[in-house]
Amino acid sequence: MTRGCRTKWLGAVLAAALALTGCTGPASPSSGPTPPSSGASPSSSGPTPTGDGEEFGHVHGLGVNPRDGQLYAATHHGVFRITGSGPTRVGEGRQDTMGFTVTGPDEFLASGHPAHGEAGPAHLGLIGSTDAGRTWRTLSLAGEADFHLLRQAGDTVYGLDSTSGALMASADRATWERRARVEADDLAVDPARPDTLLVTGEQGVRRSTDGGRTWSPVGGPAVLLLHWSTRELVGVAADGQILRSTDAAASWTPTGGRATDAPVALTAHEGRLYLATRDARVLRSDDAGKTWHPVAS
Repeated sequence: MTRGCRTKWLGAVLAAALALTGCTGPASPSSGPTPPSSGASPSSSGPTPTGDGEEFGHVHGLGVNPRDGQLYAATHHGVFRITGSGPTRVGEGRQDTMGFTVTGPDEFLASGHPAHGEAGPAHLGLIGSTDAGRTWRTLSLAGEADFHLLRQAGDTVYGLDSTSGALMASADRATWERRARVEADDLAVDPARPDTLLVTGEQGVRRSTDGGRTWSPVGGPAVLLLHWSTRELVGVAADGQILRSTDAAASWTPTGGRATDAPVALTAHEGRLYLATRDARVLRSDDAGKTWHPVAS
């Protein structure tokens, strides 16, 4: 399944769940309170324009630069820095940035496809930036891999390659080992135990404790998006609930918050949550999802 198809499925599942919640009267005590309005109501205006009139495009990933706490979005039209005044393109790159992860201060990894009309292979492989996305260089697998999900823990980089459907792993960003095939909408890696991974998808949450070589189902709620920080694992459930776990998804605790719209990307930084929605809005919450405020809309 392509990233685009997975994104449509994920958004449709959550949108349907939220609509059902709205049609069934008050939420049960176990489902958490419905958040008050924060001014971030759904929009049908399409992709968000940037300050120079370019389209922001749909969002594939979010990440926070630990150097300055700035939020970045990987989109169909390149990488953007997100502030209260809106999205600003970083550098001149307009590549379709699919997989994206922030690995350190000013250090980003990404994958995807060249911009329309650009020369080069159809698949970018692994590309890296050491100046917060202003410039990029090819690291490996150009023309071979199209990573739709990228994560790093310790020295290990994991990438879900859409061309083969396999999870791949690298300790040096140059040579790669192919692990098991797995369908995933999102991928999270335990920062303390880099061999422990979780994926979400149509088959539910699955866990690997051997670096993605084997996978087993995890019981519990249907979770669509994940973010694993040193503090805890955060998830967005199919019914919109914001959940947290401290035992690698063996159990989940509702935070009392909910996603206000169909999200397609999630990240967290110093207790703050960020969501990108299907209609290219970026929201933040300072209270575990109880209220949401637009960062870019």
